Parts: sequence; structure tokens; C-alpha cells
Amino acid sequence: MKMIIKSPSRLHMTLIDLNGSYGRTDGGIGLTIAKPNLHLACEESEKGITIDFNKKINDSDIREESFKKISDSARKICSHFNLDSGFHFDVEEAYFPHSGLGSGTQISLATAKLICEHIGENLNGVELGNIVERGGTSGVGIFSFDHGGFIVDGGHSLEEKGTFLPSSASPAKPPQLIARYDFPEEWDVIIAIPNAIHSVTGEKEIDLFQNYCPVPVRDVEQLSHLILMNLLPFLLEKDIKSFGSVINRIQNLGFKKVEVGLQPQKIKSLMKNMREFGAYGVGMSSFGPTIYGIVEEKNHDVFKATQEIIGDDGIVFKTKAQNHGYELIK
Repeated sequence: MKMIIKSPSRLHMTLIDLNGSYGRTDGGIGLTIAKPNLHLACEESEKGITIDFNKKINDSDIREESFKKISDSARKICSHFNLDSGFHFDVEEAYFPHSGLGSGTQISLATAKLICEHIGENLNGVELGNIVERGGTSGVGIFSFDHGGFIVDGGHSLEEKGTFLPSSASPAKPPQLIARYDFPEEWDVIIAIPNAIHSVTGEKEIDLFQNYCPVPVRDVEQLSHLILMNLLPFLLEKDIKSFGSVINRIQNLGFKKVEVGLQPQKIKSLMKNMREFGAYGVGMSSFGPTIYGIVEEKNHDVFKATQEIIGDDGIVFKTKAQNHGYELIK
């Protein structure tokens, strides 16, 4: 029997505490978005893991990273449950890796979930993440997979994770979910992905965490206050202008300041221009290059202006938050 899973993408807005002097580290906020998404099909086979791609997926980076993540996650799940049977996967839709949209976590969790459904194991995203080794720094991708919406995760105790590492290199378990809220359906999100000059992955990402952490404790204190006493209340009050202003301030604090500061000038200029075009809040997701802008119907001119400034040097599209997690079709 073939099963299909449809998984969302996410914006990682910031890590909260990469100082650690209060006894915890990491923590993060992020938003589940409806587009782009992953469509992955799976059926049992006699032996091994086999993977095919829809012919419309012709980007070599997407194919290579998807193949790697599916193979790795399937191997870990099969080993965990001592499975002898094989599984065949069809990648129907996928999106760019290393772009700040969390494709790696979604592919890994979707693969693991499909296999578990076939063998009658009902595991949630945290349990799956622990097996396939995702969520060692941020839990935003895992909770987006399970629940959707606007996510706040609580990071890790220094007793569990004693150093600063990205999720790809951290052996820590996924963090606790602190809060999850529906994002206003009337708000839109403009996604701009300039053609990347470089990507931050692997050893380069590990080195950046080691070289720039700990961040100033004052930044962590200010960021925590802004999230608890500004961003979340403004979200619940549906005050888009004030919510956006906090997003703008976050870009200059803590590790997000480091991430933005390391970007080429065209990324920084794009963020500045989108604010000037009228977006209420503009931020960079993870290490980029994805930039997002929070808008509503009255300032949709931001979209056209952003398209014009990027031209052929990237892609721009509109999406909305997704206030639910993955969808499974049996």
C-alpha cells in the first residue's frame, strides 16, 4: 500500500540564547509556512531503500540532498526497529536545501514517519527526531512538522548540551515545545530567495557557532524580553505593525545579528529595501539566503517591488502560515 505525506516548510526567525550563562542554551522561534512543501510517497518493497524523483524535479542539489536525507533517515529507522523489509520512495515535490527553509528536517521526519506508519508505529515528531538525529539545536522544524503555526521551543540544559553546535552536528535530543499559536490567516508572508553566493553548512556552520558564541548576555536578555513581552502579545492581538517592528529589531540581536552580519551586501540591501517598500517586518530565516517579509492586503505592493528588485537573481513568491502540521494520505 502506498502512503503519501505532505510536509510544510518553516522560517527559523532566531535562536534565543547562545550565551548559556543562565544554564540553558539554544531555544528558538519560527513560523510554519504553506509553501514550499514536500510531497513524499512510500510503499514497502522486498529489500533495501530505493528512491525515484518526479521528472519535474531536475535540480541536482535538490535530488542529491533528498536522496541523502531519505537514505540516511530510512537506515536509522530500519535499524531502530530491526526491520528486514525494504521501502521504495517517490519524491513528488521538494524544495531547495540549505536555503533557510528547513528542508533537511522535513525530509528526514517525513521519511521516518512513512516507514513507521507502514509498520504500525505511531511516533510523534520529537520521537522521530530523536531517532533520526534532528532537533539537536532548534525544535522549530520538528514542531512545524507535527503542529504547524508559530512555534517557541525551550532549548537545552547545559547538562545535556555543553557546547554551541548547529542541529546538524548536535547529539542533543529535541527540545521541549514552550508555546504554539495560530498565525493570523489574514497576514501574508513574502518569501524572497536571492541566488546564493555561498551556503553555510557542515564544518563551516560548526566553526561559526564555535567562533561567535557565546553572544553577549545582554542581547539574550533583551531578545527574551522582546519575545515574551512584545512579539507574542502582538501576535495574539493581531497587531501586525508592532509584530513586524519586533521582527526588525530581532535582526540586530544575539546570534541573528551574527547570521545577518555575515551575509553579502545584496542580502542586507534586500532586507533594507523590503522594509522601505512597506513590509512591516523583514527577517532572514536561519543562515539565509531566504528573506521573509510580513505584509497584509493594504501593502501588497511590497511583493511587486521585491520582484522587480530581484529580477532574474532569485525567486519571490507569496505564501501564508500553515496552522497545522503534516498531512498523511493512505
